[in-house]
Amino acid sequence: MEHTALKKDYGLAELNKEATFGGMGREKAREVPQVDLSDFEKRKAEIADQLWEASTEIGFFQLVNHGIPQSQIDEAFEFTEKFFDLPMETKAKYPLEKGTNSGWEYKAQVRPSTGTADNKESYQITLPRMGKLWPTGEELPGFKAVMLAFERANWALGMKVLSCFALKLGFAPDFFTDAHDPMSPEYQSTQRMIHYLPMLDAKPEDFTGWRAGAHTDFDCLTLLHQRVGQGGLQLCPGKEAVGGELEWTDVAPLPGVVTCNIGDMLMRWSDDQLQSTLHRVRMPRQDEYLGPRYSLPFFCQANKDAVIQGPGKKYAPITAHDYLQQRIAANSL
Repeated sequence: MEHTALKKDYGLAELNKEATFGGMGREKAREVPQVDLSDFEKRKAEIADQLWEASTEIGFFQLVNHGIPQSQIDEAFEFTEKFFDLPMETKAKYPLEKGTNSGWEYKAQVRPSTGTADNKESYQITLPRMGKLWPTGEELPGFKAVMLAFERANWALGMKVLSCFALKLGFAPDFFTDAHDPMSPEYQSTQRMIHYLPMLDAKPEDFTGWRAGAHTDFDCLTLLHQRVGQGGLQLCPGKEAVGGELEWTDVAPLPGVVTCNIGDMLMRWSDDQLQSTLHRVRMPRQDEYLGPRYSLPFFCQANKDAVIQGPGKKYAPITAHDYLQQRIAANSL
């Protein structure tokens, strides 16, 4: 079953191209580079070289020895499951309002590649906008403390990776840290919790297509935590069709691994040296796990007032706020 993209001009070259990628394509085995972050300060130049090579060639990589304890990741997944198990009327008290990227949504995100809503619900944590969007302690005790700690752990890891890209681009060491300052009211990095719905009473045609349609991320860097046994993530480097079809590679969840990809914002900031990579979440196959799938992506999105322009000034400057609003508007109903 193939979905046809909406006939719409999205205003950004990235999205107009994305709207042509709605087909199933074919699968191809590829190796996803793994980068070891152990002894980070002493090995930073070596790590930066490895991250640069992965990000200029495939746009995806996996981090090992990244410093976030597995126990903290497991705890975040436990509370993610608890949140989505809340009654619909409780979650509906904390809605995602258009253009905010904060709060709960259900089957609301439409991809230009498909023109249909992804089969999932999600909850976004963007700190300056969370005033009335946290479930109460009576509704979900412990949730706020666990997720705030997890958000900050992911931010710190993201800043390590981005400091390596700053080194390679000739920016100051904390250039991207300053551009993602969580103390600023302009902060807009987002910890997202996603629940892909289980396959219940599925018909054969339900196993074609995807849980999340093909897209590139619109941030600088995405850090993705997956649960072992709950796969489906696929990547397609290069965004170019071979023989009229895109070639997709499965990225299986592995213990102790954080899967990362470059977003469009950093691709622009690097004058297109770093590659944002097309990815999607496919439906499970009939012989695979058919239950709910949970994932925890963290999106490093520069503060609203950060000005995006690469070292070679290939593109005109644009604020991160203006850039992100264009992308959110194009992916909303």
